[in-house]
Amino acid sequence: MIQFYAPEITTTQVLPEADSGHAVRVLRMRAGDMLQVVDGRGNVYTCRLLDEHHKHAAVEIVDVRQQPPVWDFALTVMVAPTKNMDRMEWLVEKLVEIGINEFIPVRCARSERKEIKAERLEKIAVSAMKQSLKAVLPTIRPMTPIREALRMVSAQQRFMGYCSDAVERRLLAPSLRPGCDTAVLIGPEGDFTPEEVDDAMAMGYIPVTMGDNRLRTETAALVAADTVHIVNQLSDK
Repeated sequence: MIQFYAPEITTTQVLPEADSGHAVRVLRMRAGDMLQVVDGRGNVYTCRLLDEHHKHAAVEIVDVRQQPPVWDFALTVMVAPTKNMDRMEWLVEKLVEIGINEFIPVRCARSERKEIKAERLEKIAVSAMKQSLKAVLPTIRPMTPIREALRMVSAQQRFMGYCSDAVERRLLAPSLRPGCDTAVLIGPEGDFTPEEVDDAMAMGYIPVTMGDNRLRTETAALVAADTVHIVNQLSDK
């Protein structure tokens, strides 16, 4: 099943240029063919192709159904982007496949990268949403200073992956309460400063470890997100 993304489908009933080209030129769809469109807000539309234009393919909406996320909690992942942007793009793709509600790139004192192109990450998120047959597009925030990011999140449980032994750390998995909105904060490869750790802990963030292995920034974020899902899935059985 191939999904197309058209956030304004109910207003325009036209596929965006990129999706029009994919449908008409790559898949060679013709008038009368049926296709599935998502709007990124949880709605799935069954449509009939009316016009084979490769830049603005017109469709007729035949049916609509809601497809909310399969998880019943909100998951926010906050990460200090690595110097190599390819690794962040890979991370966003995989996080969307696993399932998140929000991604916040945070700028820390020891961050190797101070700016990102949020538009590029959102395009990757759209592609991953379609590929994994989801209908809700996670919110992709612009680069945000860590103190501001800490104030933005109001999840019921908040964790920070921290490498130093200067503060007591818990193992993430047994610290999780299933069914609760969750935020996970992962710092730069040079780790958080002591001041950033104090700020986060003052905002309710619990220092945690994902296990005995030392992980790269993007690996730690992915392991943390997957751990949250696994713990919640096991609690449903």
